[in-house]
Amino acid sequence: MFLIDERPRPYCDPWTNSLNHRLASLKRGSPRIAYFYEQPDNSTFRYRVYNMIQALAASGSELSASYFCLDDLAYDDHIVEACDALVICRVRYSDTINRLVTKAKGRGRKVFFDVDDFIFDTRYAHLIVNTLDQDLTDPRVWDFWYAYIGRVGGALRLCDHAIVTNAFLAERVRAFNAMPVSVIPNFLNLEQTVVSDAVYAEKKASGFARDGKIHLGYFSGTPSHNRDFAVVADTLLRLLRTDSRLVLRVAGYFQMPDAFKDEARIELFPFRDFVNLQTLVGSTEINLIPLQDNIFTNCKSELKYFEAGIVGSVSIATPTEVLRRSIQDGVTGYLANTFDWADKIHRIVDAIADYAGMAEAAHDHVRGVYHWSGQAKVIERVLTC
Repeated sequence: MFLIDERPRPYCDPWTNSLNHRLASLKRGSPRIAYFYEQPDNSTFRYRVYNMIQALAASGSELSASYFCLDDLAYDDHIVEACDALVICRVRYSDTINRLVTKAKGRGRKVFFDVDDFIFDTRYAHLIVNTLDQDLTDPRVWDFWYAYIGRVGGALRLCDHAIVTNAFLAERVRAFNAMPVSVIPNFLNLEQTVVSDAVYAEKKASGFARDGKIHLGYFSGTPSHNRDFAVVADTLLRLLRTDSRLVLRVAGYFQMPDAFKDEARIELFPFRDFVNLQTLVGSTEINLIPLQDNIFTNCKSELKYFEAGIVGSVSIATPTEVLRRSIQDGVTGYLANTFDWADKIHRIVDAIADYAGMAEAAHDHVRGVYHWSGQAKVIERVLTC
């Protein structure tokens, strides 16, 4: 573990402004972009709504943007009247969503649908449910997922133009519904960057000093990654039993498999807000991103890579379409096929004294590509097309 200050950083939800404040922010510039999401949360809303608005506001662009949610729809006429374009983000079809989109189109507003995951085509429901390790024998699971996927797909079809996180997902949208599709990648926001810069500065100033242990981190985020973790589980068990320097740390809602219950060198951390997660990731030498390799996982973005890279932690990842394009194998991290995990982990562990070079390369790449300050032009170009 790196010797950095792990005390909790101040955190306050940055998306608690009143409706009046958000409407005023929307009316501030031109053109005016209204984002709509069901309810603000710490995942999709943050990446696909909050981060977009923040990047635009900080860029000095004349374009203005603000967000609205289900609780605001009693005032949908005011929202539609105040905007020039509407971005519906990963919402499920409903009468209220249909009326919102219909009103926007009736007033000549262009309506975008932003989606960050392959969860809109019921033809792939079985693949999705199986990948997420849901109970395939429970009818309630199928009722939920067919309804969820079908309703997201229904809302997508209402819109004029889709926005996605990567080119692979864009092709899935086009195969589902013939419509224009644009890519706006995920990226880091200001709050993440401020704390990450501090963490990275501490590490670099210390010469990447460590405590003698080598930490392998799995930062799952949600409890539906059992099959992803299984890709690397056997390898991790063998390594933990043969190398006493290794410690496995797991954060989030993930439940460790029974095979790990007797292992002493495992650190479990509860869910952390996205600011304080950066400190934990930054104190971990090796960030693990194992994924099943299928259509669903290839649609996912590279966020686990750039959230580790910005704090100077090195990732080993399954070479999905997006991660293969993001990580330069052996330079900014490692790509590991199913049978490569032990070899790639050994490469970092055996060269741990030279770790700083790869950590710095990952940091520099991420800061140059995924920093919030460089995103406004692509966002503005898509939203004003």
